[in-house]
Amino acid sequence: MNTLQQLEKDYMAEMKAKRAVPEFSPGDTLRVHVKVTEGQRERIQAYEGVCIARKNAGLNSSFTVRKISFGEGVERVFPLFAPIVDKIEVVRKGRVRRAKLYYLRDRRGRSARIAEEAMGGNDGEGEKA
Repeated sequence: MNTLQQLEKDYMAEMKAKRAVPEFSPGDTLRVHVKVTEGQRERIQAYEGVCIARKNAGLNSSFTVRKISFGEGVERVFPLFAPIVDKIEVVRKGRVRRAKLYYLRDRRGRSARIAEEAMGGNDGEGEKA
């Protein structure tokens, strides 16, 4: 293992110890808490939308979140281990069959919906024999 890989590995272990990254995949609705700096002040702003892509590349991992803001689609790419990302919450799990959901860019309204995956334990509710 060369020096650069060792540094990346150490930094990644440090970042994982600071902030737990939840398990999520494309199709999930996420709430990303982002640190926003305005002059001397720093505050946390929530950005909620559907994860349409995820790039797993070790320290360079990132994910793309898409939301509709005032009728306009807005996408933002977040580095997974960046210091500006304060916290990631999974609001709901989506059931999709693709790794990249770029087709959602062309869809509006009902056709842009993603089916929700059942979360939680198997307690027998909602199942039919």
